[in-house]
Amino acid sequence: MALYHATTVLAVRTKEQVVLAADGQVTQDATVVKSSANKLRSLGAGQIVAGFAGSTADAITLFERLEAKIESHAGHLDRAAVEMAKDWRSDKYLRRLEALMLVADASRILLVSGSGDVIEPDGDAAAIGSGGVYALAAARAFLTAGVTDGEKIVRQAMTIAADLCVYTNHQLTVLSLPAS
Repeated sequence: MALYHATTVLAVRTKEQVVLAADGQVTQDATVVKSSANKLRSLGAGQIVAGFAGSTADAITLFERLEAKIESHAGHLDRAAVEMAKDWRSDKYLRRLEALMLVADASRILLVSGSGDVIEPDGDAAAIGSGGVYALAAARAFLTAGVTDGEKIVRQAMTIAADLCVYTNHQLTVLSLPAS
């Protein structure tokens, strides 16, 4: 799977909630062109949250495709993600899109890629983007230490990622859902 710069997206699931956070930095080469981009969306009548790493225009296309798949599969995230990944991999136009997505509903977190991957990561956290490994490591540490507030975990983990990754900033967008 490709590593995409200029973003970090983190998803955490606790007993009470599922929380996604993304930084707001957009870069072109070594230049920051925007500090407050929103890389998260609520989908499926507010029952699913999604975030992207990669090209913004490509991500908008993927959000729209995923929303359509969610609607056509009656809100079932697993089926919608698999169908979108199949389209992404097989469609001549979509194959050229450069992005990764984290999507979550009340019970699961999925990583979706253009190579056809739909992966439910082990554990209760997942991350993508250039600062993803830092955010994921921090989130896992908080979860292992017994922190149960999902929003607190993502905010602290994303702060750590932003302190370490030059492609990640401290301007966060956070979306959450109650856990099932």
